[in-house]
Amino acid sequence: MGEVARWSRVDDGRHSLDLLTASYRQHRFTRHSHVTYAIGVVTCGEEQFHYRGELRRAGVGSLAILEPGEPHDGQAARPEGWAYRVLYPTEAMLFDGRDARASFREPIVTDPRSVHLVRAAHEELTAGADVFAAQSRLVWAFEAIIQRHGALPDAAGALRASDPAAARKVAEIRDRLLADLRCAPSLRELAAGVELSPFHMLRVFREATGFPPHAWLVLERVCSARQLLAAGRSPADVAGAVGFADQAHLTRWFKRVTGVTPAAFRNSVQDAAPRPGVQSAV
Repeated sequence: MGEVARWSRVDDGRHSLDLLTASYRQHRFTRHSHVTYAIGVVTCGEEQFHYRGELRRAGVGSLAILEPGEPHDGQAARPEGWAYRVLYPTEAMLFDGRDARASFREPIVTDPRSVHLVRAAHEELTAGADVFAAQSRLVWAFEAIIQRHGALPDAAGALRASDPAAARKVAEIRDRLLADLRCAPSLRELAAGVELSPFHMLRVFREATGFPPHAWLVLERVCSARQLLAAGRSPADVAGAVGFADQAHLTRWFKRVTGVTPAAFRNSVQDAAPRPGVQSAV
């Protein structure tokens, strides 16, 4: 395992989030602290660090949650070193839409679900392929961390999908997404449009439809793609027309939903279509 560190930053229009993807063997972090939270998952090896007067160890499958202003160091716990992915959200970003701040007593927890959500969000954000999906994964990851490891109750009076007002908001979200399949709004824009926090918007929409907004939008794109392909458009043209990044992106999702590639679907439908001057036997 070599010494590699790559930083990146994403911005959702209100908050900036730094991300670190790194692996270390010999490097030792001097004692320091962050002005943000540090939320990380070890993907290989094991790290150790001093935090709140104790030596902590984080290996594969563990989730580290370090609070702002807390001094700590860091180094490999084993000769082979360690690799990890770390998110650095501000307090405002982590607790967006909440009236109170949670505290995290344990800096290292074993929680496969949260580990999966944090790693998936980090990978989506650093890849940059589907920003809308990445933002949604990040919100779910933060919510899981707060609910499972921070002593913060859910907001009183939060809107539920069964409320009449929720149906109106879900309809507004659908209309906004369908307005232009090629250009999805950011998660924050979508939530602000219905006056909800990103998390509450995601929860209400999923309770009502069975899908988070980004997944619902992908299914609508596939549905529109089917219509255009059936009309004879090429997969390359259809991909851009319905909002997929490229033909490969369309093909991947189209096959997941329909079981065939866009080209195979187009060819099958075209072959089955009545031809001019040819009448079916009766």
